[in-house]
Amino acid sequence: MDVDGGGSTSGVDTAGVVAQSVRVLSRRQKALYQFTQQNLPACKPILTPAWVITTFMLLGVIFIPLGLIALRASQSVVEIVDRYDTDCVPETHKNNKVSYIQDESIVKNCTRILKVRKDMKAPIYIYYQLDNYYQNHRRYVKSRSDRQLLDGLNYKDTSSCQPEENSNGQPIVPCGLVAWSLFNDTYTFYHQSKELEINRKNIAWKSDREHKFGKDVYPFNFQNGTLIGGGTLNPTVPLSDQEDLIVWMRTAALPSFRKLYGRIEQDLDADDLIIVRLVNNYNTYSFGGKKKLVLSTSSWLGGKNDFLGFAYIAVGSCCIFICIVFLLLHVKTPRPYGDTTYLSWNRKSNAS
Repeated sequence: MDVDGGGSTSGVDTAGVVAQSVRVLSRRQKALYQFTQQNLPACKPILTPAWVITTFMLLGVIFIPLGLIALRASQSVVEIVDRYDTDCVPETHKNNKVSYIQDESIVKNCTRILKVRKDMKAPIYIYYQLDNYYQNHRRYVKSRSDRQLLDGLNYKDTSSCQPEENSNGQPIVPCGLVAWSLFNDTYTFYHQSKELEINRKNIAWKSDREHKFGKDVYPFNFQNGTLIGGGTLNPTVPLSDQEDLIVWMRTAALPSFRKLYGRIEQDLDADDLIIVRLVNNYNTYSFGGKKKLVLSTSSWLGGKNDFLGFAYIAVGSCCIFICIVFLLLHVKTPRPYGDTTYLSWNRKSNAS
C-alpha cells in the first residue's frame, strides 16, 4: 500500500511539472507571437487634424529660425576668391597655353593684388580651388597604394598604382597617379611691404598623419620619369610630415573642390591690399580646368556655405504652407471624428 501510494504521489507530481512546463512554454510562445506580430502594448496616437496642423506649425517655427541663424553665420564669413590661371599666362602664349605650361625654360612667376573687403579675423585660411578636375574618376582614384604609403618599400605589391608603378626599373614611393599629379603652385603673400607668415602645419587630418602615412617612409624615385606630373617631394622628410601630399591624397568627390594650403595667423583690416606672388606651375590648361586662390575666415558653423541655411528655410516654409492649407481645408469642410473604439487595435479589448 505504501509503495502504491508513493507511486501515485510521484505520478501526480510529474503531471503537475508537465502542466507547469506546458504553461510556461505557452506563455513564451504567446510572448514571441506578440513580439513578432507587433501586438505588444504601444503608444498609437490618433492623428487628428489639430495634431497634424500643430505639428507642421511647430516644424516651421523651429526650422525657419534655424535656417536664418545658419545663413547669418555663413554670411559672416569673409572670402576673397581670385581666378589667376588665365591672367597669369603672358599675352604671347595666350593661344597655346599648354605649350607654355609645359615649357620648363619659361619662368612662370605672377603677381596678383587682392583687396580685403571686410575685416578678416585670424586665422585666415588659404585654399587653392580647382574646377573641372575629376579626382573621382575611377582609374585615377584606384591608382594608389595605401599600404605602400604606410609601409614604404617593404610593401611590394603595387600593381594598383599603374601606370605610375615603376620608373627606370625601380619602384616609386609614393606610387600612383594621385601622388604623381600633386598640386605644385606656390604662393607668397605680402602686406604693407612685409611678407606674411603662412602656417603650413596641421593642415591635414590628424588621423591621416598618424595612421595612413608612415613615419619611417621617405619618397623614393618620385617624379624621376620622362613625364613630370606635378609637385616634387623632399626625399629627406617622411611622408607623415609632408602635409601637402596628405591633403592632396584625400581625393575630392566633386569636380570643383578646395584644398587647404595654409593659414595666416594675423588679422587683416578692410581696404587692405594683399600682394600675392605666385608660381603658376600646375597644368590645368590641357583639360580646360580653372585655378583659383581663396582666402577665407570661418564661423562657428565652419566655412561659407549658404546651402544649409536655405535648406532649413525651405523646409520650414513648406511646413508653414502645408499647415495653412490643412487649416483652411479643416475650417471649410470639417469632418466628424470617428469612434476610436472601432479601431483595429481596440476591437479585441472591446470584445473581451
